[in-house]
Amino acid sequence: MSSNPEPSLYAAREPVFPKRVKGKFRNLKWYIMAITLGIYYLTPWIRWDRGPSLPDQAVLVDLANRRFFFFMIEIWPHEFYFVAGLLIMAGLGLFLFTSALGRVWCGYACPQTVWTDLFILVERWIEGDRNARLRLHRQKKWDLRKLRLRLTKMIVWLFIGLATGGAWVFYFTDAPALLQDLLNGTAHSIAYTTIAVLTFTTVFFGAIAREQICIYACPWPRIQAAMMDEETLTVGYRHWRGEPRGKGKRTADSELGDCIDCMACVNVCPVGIDIRDGQQMECITCALCIDACDEMMEKVGKPRGLVDYLAVGDEAHETAGNAPRSIWKHHFLRPRTLLYTGLWSLVGVFLVVALFMRSDIDVTVAPVRNPTYVTLADGSIRNTYEVRLRNKQGEVRPFRVTARGDPVLRIELEGTPYETVNVPADQIRLQRVYVIAPKGSAPAESARTDIRIWVEDISNGDRVYKNTVFNGRNN
Repeated sequence: MSSNPEPSLYAAREPVFPKRVKGKFRNLKWYIMAITLGIYYLTPWIRWDRGPSLPDQAVLVDLANRRFFFFMIEIWPHEFYFVAGLLIMAGLGLFLFTSALGRVWCGYACPQTVWTDLFILVERWIEGDRNARLRLHRQKKWDLRKLRLRLTKMIVWLFIGLATGGAWVFYFTDAPALLQDLLNGTAHSIAYTTIAVLTFTTVFFGAIAREQICIYACPWPRIQAAMMDEETLTVGYRHWRGEPRGKGKRTADSELGDCIDCMACVNVCPVGIDIRDGQQMECITCALCIDACDEMMEKVGKPRGLVDYLAVGDEAHETAGNAPRSIWKHHFLRPRTLLYTGLWSLVGVFLVVALFMRSDIDVTVAPVRNPTYVTLADGSIRNTYEVRLRNKQGEVRPFRVTARGDPVLRIELEGTPYETVNVPADQIRLQRVYVIAPKGSAPAESARTDIRIWVEDISNGDRVYKNTVFNGRNN
């Protein structure tokens, strides 16, 4: 019987401690981080005056009243197609960028990447750069210094997570009022629960799990292959120039390539891969390895670009000794990217046109089916309709309701002898409407008569209508 233990099917995770690097791609990531986090944290505090009857928060998801406010735009529940259109544009935009530049979204703008970058920045400030963090990680003994550094880091991480969860709940109600309630302990329990859950998930995903979310949990690495082809630009290694790699001085008789095997590209990678091993699912196309390699190439007097944005189609072209191909002609202006751009633009134009064409009033008409019609004392036939009048303005508006179809039809509004009702500012009024056909008239004796309910805003003349039917005796 063998005493050798059976090999494990699972390998323990090797923590990744990226080294700080300088360069244009690292600077671009700093800018994007500052912009995206600034937008996320500050947007709920932007004020926007909409009048006395509406909230003055510029961006607000008002679940209680089922509306969405975005600066001067107000989206009602029946206008959810705007939200659907924005989601379609987001999907097409992701397809477009992936087709042109691989996982560029993952490398620069994905929330997981942005918050992970922020947590690593805090870790670097507190514990030091890569070598210092590695020494602290490998230190088995927990002395006061290690305890102090780890505790300080965790406290700062928790504050970042708390700010993240807090910023999220501010999008769903008035931010200043909610902040005061949170500090006073009088906010709704849902607010505290949401903040606690988001604090935990932010710290766990961005600070603890880090690259494992991108490698194992995120489905996009498995999907991206369908969005890419041989002309898609992604971060790659010019092995035909760098191999055979090795340390040592390059001379005229040397067979070594430009790669000096310094491991700089590996040490800065946030997911811990070696880009020289070729295209890998784990690569998020952050391009930090390009900055690291370019810096080393300058130090040893070699041309930049050993690690660069490349396409599979560039390999045979450059291996043959040709100059790099035009990025715009061969990588961006391709049928696939042009198709995605066209579809994205088409959806965007449709949304803009629909936004400016929508009316400030809206109406829905629902015939009352039980009973279908009523015979009055004088023999007239009456149909009942429930009409919802929606006033999107910030002031009370008088709406006139009329019916068009057969000339003999007349209309009555429940609760008023007039054809006009006042609809409160930015609200929906349910109004019961009666349409009556005289005894012996064609609509009264017919099965169904097509009619049109018109609603007019008397203050400015805006009009909308809904088609419906009048049911007679033979229905």
